[in-house]
Amino acid sequence: MEIQEMLRLFVEQVKATSYLEWFAVGFGVTEVLLAKRNNIWLYPAGIIGILLSLYLKLNARLYAESLLSMYYLVMSVYGWIIWSKRIAKKEAMKVSWTTRKELQIAFAIAIGGYFVLYFALVNFTNSDVPILDAFVSSTAWAGMWLLARRKIENWIFLNVSNIVAIPLMWHKNFVMFALLTLFLFIVAVFGYFDWKKIYKRQLLSKK
Repeated sequence: MEIQEMLRLFVEQVKATSYLEWFAVGFGVTEVLLAKRNNIWLYPAGIIGILLSLYLKLNARLYAESLLSMYYLVMSVYGWIIWSKRIAKKEAMKVSWTTRKELQIAFAIAIGGYFVLYFALVNFTNSDVPILDAFVSSTAWAGMWLLARRKIENWIFLNVSNIVAIPLMWHKNFVMFALLTLFLFIVAVFGYFDWKKIYKRQLLSKK
């Protein structure tokens, strides 16, 4: 396909993007920028974006992605509660590296979640992308669990999910979601290095 033809199709898809998708993308961008800054307001922004994307993904038969959105919703509420309690106690929102046990749990979530989701998608749904849908969702599950616990490695797990989600969203004609995921990937790279700096500052403040 020629570049000119690809650009024409891209413009057509952008024009066909629904208002709901635009709003979902807007709140998604807000959430990840706030997460990068280690700001608690990432959660209310994320919850709104999650609810909008959940509706759209269900209509597109992205069932594992829809389950992922539900999981995001639960983890967002969980994370918001944890952060709020720490703020109430005037505790700093500290970040840290995962322990060996936490990393094992994260991998268990990603690997176990993949097989459970793949089995469910193949046997109980009409999904046409069970492998990619299950992989994107399971790795993101692990990433969100680490994010709620303020672990630096959350950015790595989320970006493994993002890099596969980009072509998946494009395949489903969610152009703006594909661009959002690309944006999330880029921000997550910077988020990883920003959190490493935050961690170093925490260590220096203890001296």
